[in-house]
Amino acid sequence: MRTNNLASYAAQSEQSRGRAHDEPYKDERLAYERDRDRIIHCAAFRRLEYKTQVFVNHEGDYYRTRLTHSLEVAQIARGIARNLHLNEDLVETLALAHDLGHTPFGHTGEDVLNRLMQDFGGFEHNRQSLRIVETLEHRYPDFDGLNLSWETREGIIKHSSDYDCAGNQALVDYAPEQRPTLEAQIIDLADEIAYNNHDIDDGLKAGFIKLNDLSQVQLWQRTWLKVGEKFPGLDERRRTLQTISYLIGQLIHDLVDTTKEKLSQLNIQSLDDVRRQPINLATFSLQMQEENRELKRFLYAKLYKHHKVERMRVKAERFLTLLFENYAKTPTLLPEKYQQRFETVGTERVICDYIASMTDRYAQDEYKRLYEPFERA
Repeated sequence: MRTNNLASYAAQSEQSRGRAHDEPYKDERLAYERDRDRIIHCAAFRRLEYKTQVFVNHEGDYYRTRLTHSLEVAQIARGIARNLHLNEDLVETLALAHDLGHTPFGHTGEDVLNRLMQDFGGFEHNRQSLRIVETLEHRYPDFDGLNLSWETREGIIKHSSDYDCAGNQALVDYAPEQRPTLEAQIIDLADEIAYNNHDIDDGLKAGFIKLNDLSQVQLWQRTWLKVGEKFPGLDERRRTLQTISYLIGQLIHDLVDTTKEKLSQLNIQSLDDVRRQPINLATFSLQMQEENRELKRFLYAKLYKHHKVERMRVKAERFLTLLFENYAKTPTLLPEKYQQRFETVGTERVICDYIASMTDRYAQDEYKRLYEPFERA
């Protein structure tokens, strides 16, 4: 029987393509509920607490990390899923898993590892997320990885945004000719909603962007004025936070309304109908797409390319490169459990896995241990 209250085109737990390994269960949780719980309890998820979103952890405890970002994506995505009558367990699972493979120091770390691994298969964080849940987590007696449902693994590898795309080769086992579930599709956009808006908040808090600068951005300014009319006399900080909240709401409503309209126009009745489409069905309206692009261009110019962010990027690039080169020259610097995998997957891939798993703080400490003469090894 189909799960109550889900749309006919939603992903149904009982219709999952299953897991790679058969295993006995100690309770009756649904498939995607079990996947979510396994992700929450895995080591890679906990490490996200100390991995950079934009600001490195030591710069202040207010700023978002990969962990708080993932929680915000989950909250936004569940709201979207509820309005579209999609499977909230799968949506939450994918939201919490979508950044598991991220390196220390955000996209700088990813760029560095991809450059250093170009002769050994490259590096891309969605592929690394899949590698974590399929191979690198060691928690269960009979298999490596988390043994997640096929649809969860598919959603992880098919996640895409302006910054990430796993590539066709990585999709070979996950129906590359098909669209992913709608649950997976909305993660891409929930991710975008979350990082655009929390980066505004963090950028303002850091003083890297100014409210006066944001007035040039149509989507922001329209929402700012709306909040001012609704709450006259509100102090600047509260008005800013309310503007961000209303902005998130506008983006969610636009996404839900536009996606519903597409589903109706195309007479989407089943998950198979979703999978047969040439492009994703979850989308913003054309006007919102353009306004959102303007906001992203603003953040790129004013925040991501701010000279202080750039300084940290240059430092991170230097010492991650040095760590990799030192490990490659002297592989016995790695912990013994990593050395045991050299012959299986190759020295460079093991080094890559090791660095990618590091938190910002651990990478900085490791750099000190290797290069500062009086630091304890």
